Amino acid sequence: MESSSSSSLVSNSSSSRKALQFEEGWSLALKPASWVTAAFLEKHLVLLRDGRTLIGYLRSIDQFANLVLHQTVERIHVGKKYGDIPRGIFVVRGENVVLLGEIDLEKESDTPLQQVSIEEILEEQRVEQQAKHESEKLKVQALKERGLSIPRADTLDEY
Repeated sequence: MESSSSSSLVSNSSSSRKALQFEEGWSLALKPASWVTAAFLEKHLVLLRDGRTLIGYLRSIDQFANLVLHQTVERIHVGKKYGDIPRGIFVVRGENVVLLGEIDLEKESDTPLQQVSIEEILEEQRVEQQAKHESEKLKVQALKERGLSIPRADTLDEY
């Protein structure tokens, strides 16, 4: 391993566990732990397999990506509007996590989306889902008239 002129690597043989250290005192073994500590202070966005979006403070994570979120809200998007439903402490099984990311608080406030009340966003979500269901019904009917059929979506996810 080559060392740079500004900081060279030195082996710390005083402990039973050898850690590589920079001359300035930074230990390579401590960098991941400091990242994890910093991650617990930041707001995170979690996208779930079922399409839900959660926003909260990461309090725990393990090797299976099981998460515990604190002060969690479920964010619902419909068009250019969104609403936040408070959920409190939220435990997420790792197999349901699609994406986990840190939120930049400076950019969060610069969104072109309009925040609306919980009741309004739930009503808009219901209307959107109903329109999607009607559209799907028409598509299935048109395919059926042509002698084609597509399997139901709820049977595709079975193992």
